[in-house]
Amino acid sequence: MSDSKKSIRWGYLPDEILTHIFTFLPIKSIIICTSVSKTWKSLIQNPTFISTHLHHSHNKIKNNLLLLRLSRNDKKVYTLHKEGDLDFTEYTSFDSPFHGPHLQHPHHYVIDTCNGLLCLSNGSPNLANKLFLWNPCVRKLLQFPIPRVTFDIYGMHPASFGFGFDPKTNDYKVVRILPIFSFPLDSGISRPVVEVFSLSTGEWRMLSASASLPPICAIISSGPPAFANGALHWIAITNDNKPFVSVFDLGDEVFRQIQLPELPSYSVRMLWTYVSVYGNSIAGFQRRLRGGQINMWVMKEYGVASSWTKFSYQVPKLGMYDPLPFGYRRNGDVILLNYGRGFVSWNPNSQDIKNLGYFDTFCGSYVESLVLLDKATKGVITY
Repeated sequence: MSDSKKSIRWGYLPDEILTHIFTFLPIKSIIICTSVSKTWKSLIQNPTFISTHLHHSHNKIKNNLLLLRLSRNDKKVYTLHKEGDLDFTEYTSFDSPFHGPHLQHPHHYVIDTCNGLLCLSNGSPNLANKLFLWNPCVRKLLQFPIPRVTFDIYGMHPASFGFGFDPKTNDYKVVRILPIFSFPLDSGISRPVVEVFSLSTGEWRMLSASASLPPICAIISSGPPAFANGALHWIAITNDNKPFVSVFDLGDEVFRQIQLPELPSYSVRMLWTYVSVYGNSIAGFQRRLRGGQINMWVMKEYGVASSWTKFSYQVPKLGMYDPLPFGYRRNGDVILLNYGRGFVSWNPNSQDIKNLGYFDTFCGSYVESLVLLDKATKGVITY
């Protein structure tokens, strides 16, 4: 059969068959298909197809692990590794989008990832005033407008960020929590200002006081919040030093609390550091300062404080001065940040430790997607 007849037959395939075929193609092949014809491009850039493809990607390859390497040939590179690979070999890599002449933000950090998007900041996330959403698979970068509440107005107070997907409105949202401390400063009381950026509107909104955090608490999580069940989760602490899980529902845009387990008085040196996704629920981490003990608390039934279950382990030294638990892998390993030496993967049962190399301080799950492919609005850069 001649090539012309083949192309004609492809052109007569029903849209539902074409979209089904596209769903099973690699991302790079799908991007190439957008150049074949206007019809194919329209089908692939349809938001419904992008959502269908994302759902298929989640079912096919779950929780690949993404790490930000410090440098490769004097450039920052993001390396992606398959979760099921015991050797943790590199699956693929992405060059930073800020190497080009049109994007000059050399000191950028990853705030978090969700559905193939990376939320980036221009410098330390705690003090960032420029934010970006980046999909390395489709090579698109969106720069946010500047938040309404700026450091120029309220001073350089460290901010906390969260990033996730709201399934109720099919929208991606970034949450920014900026503590505004009361005077005198030694009172320790802050009045958090909370802003939400919506990808669908392209704007920041300040939340009302009723939806905000209580005025006598602070976020103390050492890493990005855990995104589970449509909500973001941080470790927070009250003014009288009582820790709890602060939960922000991306749909309702209100905060609520999940109580942490009550600890005996002799456990005061065990510090809550981080909350991680664990299956369909969450897990909390504690560590002993300058000691090898780590407690992991798993919430067996999400939202039910009485279902917290403790697993306590002694971390092997192996040159780790003060390891910081960062999260779980699908195989049950715990990711530890070994300050000055990068990330390690540690199996609490077998006590096996694998050095993952010297990376920047971000480690998180990632799934390849087409999100942002349909965006061609102001602020979106295709490079």
